[in-house]
Amino acid sequence: MKIVYLMDSLNRGGAETLALDVCRNAKNNGLDIIFVATGGGLLEDDFRVSGVEFIRLNRRLPLDIGLVAKIRKILTSRAIDIIHVHQAVEAIHAYSAAFGTKTKIVFTHHGFIPDNKNLYALKFLLTRIDQNIVCSKALLEWYQTETKLNFPANTQIIQNGVDPDRITAPAKEIRDELAIPEKATLFGMIGNFYRDPRKDQLTLCKALPKIITKIPDAYCIFVGKTEPGGEAVFEECRSICESNNLTHRVNFDGSRNDIPYVLKSLDIFVLSSLHEGFPISVLEAMLSGTPCLLSDIKPNLEISKSGVFAEVFETQNENELADKLIRLANDKEFMFDLAIRAKNFANREYSIDSHLNKLKRLYESVIL
Repeated sequence: MKIVYLMDSLNRGGAETLALDVCRNAKNNGLDIIFVATGGGLLEDDFRVSGVEFIRLNRRLPLDIGLVAKIRKILTSRAIDIIHVHQAVEAIHAYSAAFGTKTKIVFTHHGFIPDNKNLYALKFLLTRIDQNIVCSKALLEWYQTETKLNFPANTQIIQNGVDPDRITAPAKEIRDELAIPEKATLFGMIGNFYRDPRKDQLTLCKALPKIITKIPDAYCIFVGKTEPGGEAVFEECRSICESNNLTHRVNFDGSRNDIPYVLKSLDIFVLSSLHEGFPISVLEAMLSGTPCLLSDIKPNLEISKSGVFAEVFETQNENELADKLIRLANDKEFMFDLAIRAKNFANREYSIDSHLNKLKRLYESVIL
């Protein structure tokens, strides 16, 4: 069974991180994968040394016929059984390249909020794809109610996974780098600043004055780049910190390549999202042994089993966020217990091996 993984962007994000973990663990799980990139990004070097064959192409147009021809040549010359995609732009090119061949198409939906162009593409693709995967039950419900996409019968839920070996690498303390005292309470959030309502760093920023009043040694870090169109959100967050004289307690650290080290340095991981699929950052935090504080959107409830393995707060309620974080920080025994239970649970349910076992069974069913 030969599989092509096709991705248009290699910048750091949940889908890209998942794909990288898949590539690094493919051979140990009996999968023969060729990774084909049609665009570059911060993770390109990581994919090149991930343990699978790497092919770099370039997409020059929204629908690049020349690129379609190159992908088709790979599919036919290598006798590829399955091409696996993660976004609409990849799926359109995969569908065009595989048309009339024996190659089956698998499309994983991660919860990107589609604009009109991508929405039309998804409506066209859903019934033409051999197998659709949605990464959470909550996300499938969101697609059907909010975007009015009707997923066909060939849809299966496979939750994301994370490589524990990557997360449990030796810690590198970032407090010295950021001039944060060793014994300070450090909490933070990992997520890019987007134009559309997605990560909601704003609610955490609004909670900061109350948190730092109650926890005088508290520091906060935001990790994530500002995507085009997200500049206003970033500036509003920074403005809140400046107007409350908190700039010396808050780091906006941009994109980083050492997320496992950041997580190991945190006392508490916060995710105040408005929209998620099945967030990789939460899985990484759980596996790193960092207690999580999550907004109560359905994907976060699904990943934490309705708050059994993470503390949850009402979405966009900065006061409840602050109160829950203060409680965690002041109850070390509870915080430690929550972290250990979540880590054990994530190792059982959300490891990359668990994800790949489900994926392999799905691949086998598709090519029968």
